[in-house]
Amino acid sequence: MSTATDRPAGLPAAQPRAQFIERYLPREHLTGGQLPKYTDLGLLIISIAVCMAVTALFGSFSLIGSVALGVVVFLVAIWVLAQNVEGTRRATNRLFRYLITGAFVLAVLPLAALMSQVIARGLARLDSGYFTQTMRNVVGPGGGAAHAIVGTLIVTGLATLFSVPVGLFTAIYLVEYGRGLPKQIITFLVDVMTGIPSIVAGLFAYALLSTLFGPSKSGLAGAIALSVLMIPYVVRSSEEIIRLVPDRLREASYALGVTRWRTIVKVVLPTAISGIVSGIILAIARIIGETAPLLVTMGFTDGMVTNPLPFSPGAENPVNPMATLPVFVYYQYSRPLRDQQPYFDRAWTGALVLVMIVMVLNLAGRVVAKRFAPKINR
Repeated sequence: MSTATDRPAGLPAAQPRAQFIERYLPREHLTGGQLPKYTDLGLLIISIAVCMAVTALFGSFSLIGSVALGVVVFLVAIWVLAQNVEGTRRATNRLFRYLITGAFVLAVLPLAALMSQVIARGLARLDSGYFTQTMRNVVGPGGGAAHAIVGTLIVTGLATLFSVPVGLFTAIYLVEYGRGLPKQIITFLVDVMTGIPSIVAGLFAYALLSTLFGPSKSGLAGAIALSVLMIPYVVRSSEEIIRLVPDRLREASYALGVTRWRTIVKVVLPTAISGIVSGIILAIARIIGETAPLLVTMGFTDGMVTNPLPFSPGAENPVNPMATLPVFVYYQYSRPLRDQQPYFDRAWTGALVLVMIVMVLNLAGRVVAKRFAPKINR
């Protein structure tokens, strides 16, 4: 029960609540004023224009520098103006909103610039000959990257074949079975593998194959090097997704008398398959553009080679180099002859094809994830 002591001093008992709010919490104290709708855009344009004029006046005009300086001036001006009109709380909120928006724009601009350059320059040689011809006996214009595209698909496919079972089983062990010191050791090793330089993986694969077959360069060595880089990403992504599967699903399966391994196969993995596939696709995108380990393990050739083994029938030496798109781009861009433009065109088109392959893999991963995702309302 409220008493007279519950009311502020000087407020009659019969005074309505609305009058109390109007007296002690006036509307302008809560909302304050408000800037016109297009004040922000107009102030931004004026700030950039003034900075461009000032830099041009002093003879040091730079478009990027003027825009950057104009944005800084805009942030300061909009905060001061909003503070005087809307109050400190709204002005601070407005300032941080533009800071976050600016960070997003800074993150997107390099990607947009990169994609525009790759598309604009890569279209120069995006023709049927690029996908059907090789560089054997080609000097100057002409030729294609069919051998590099096939090599990329073979080596990436082998690396995925090696990495996915190992990474997925390791993630299942860490989540479902791992306890104590063994789990800590495996987690530590996975963390270390995540940060190793790619060239180290290439040296490891080269040393391993050289021990077995003698000094050799082959697609198998490149696949082993890429799998060393891919496994920790598969482990980490799969582990986090499997850990998100609700425990009540496992407990319901155990309550029905289902064994642990069947629970993992029939309950846990189908529930997590969407995230697992997405993680695998990201891991493939991580390794498909690697160049340094493939230079060490695979070498380069201008002709079509589809045998990834470190020896070919009838060959005396265990050397069977293969070409991949990243290495193809590197050689085309770094070793042009007198007429440089054909080499540069082939390099940019190779980069565009590599981006297209990654996009196709992402689309395929989304389709597979959607197809095998658990149906909640079934």
